[in-house]
Amino acid sequence: MSDAAQPTAAEVRAAAEAVKAALDRHLEAVENRTGDDDPAVYEAFNALAAAAEAYDERLYDRYDEVTPFEIPGADDSLPPYAGPEEPNALSVLIRRDYAVVEPQRLLAQAQRIADFDQDGDEDAVTAPVVGASVHAALGVLFGEFEPDEIASRHKEFGLEEGDSTLWVAAADELPEPGEWLSVPFDQADPERIVCRFDVSSVFDEDELREELVEPDDES
Repeated sequence: MSDAAQPTAAEVRAAAEAVKAALDRHLEAVENRTGDDDPAVYEAFNALAAAAEAYDERLYDRYDEVTPFEIPGADDSLPPYAGPEEPNALSVLIRRDYAVVEPQRLLAQAQRIADFDQDGDEDAVTAPVVGASVHAALGVLFGEFEPDEIASRHKEFGLEEGDSTLWVAAADELPEPGEWLSVPFDQADPERIVCRFDVSSVFDEDELREELVEPDDES
């Protein structure tokens, strides 16, 4: 950052005062809360998080110094658990992101799979089955291997891992067969998440972040 873009000492001081004021408002909201999901507490929490982040940024930009605390933002946490205490069913939602970093390797692997499937077939087509289409190659790959196997062998297929997450969500009962197949991810309810496991490069290398959500025991 250039000197011209650095905040002034007065701006850093103002950001610190904003944190103090936000702390007072947050404490006041907590002391006067009307329930577990009081929106005033939620808003005060977000305001405190924003003020702390702004102060931390200005402090670092001006003095190359950091604060000894971190307040997670609203997007970094799940809402209070509101599902059944004793779930009769559960849904496991998994997302894994990949970058196609070696298309030729992916195409070659998909062609091997196609060639193996055609082995011994007198009527097999000799032309490339996959051709130059990454789209077709991905269809062959994921049609042949389970997602867990692809995850463990992604480099062999010319893929690079991105972020991944696994959500375990509680349900009252198992849906009817085929009930949600047309919109499989539309019913994900953060308030029914029992636990989640996230993997990302923003965490320490090989670190698995686990967030457990327990039912609120407060009366």
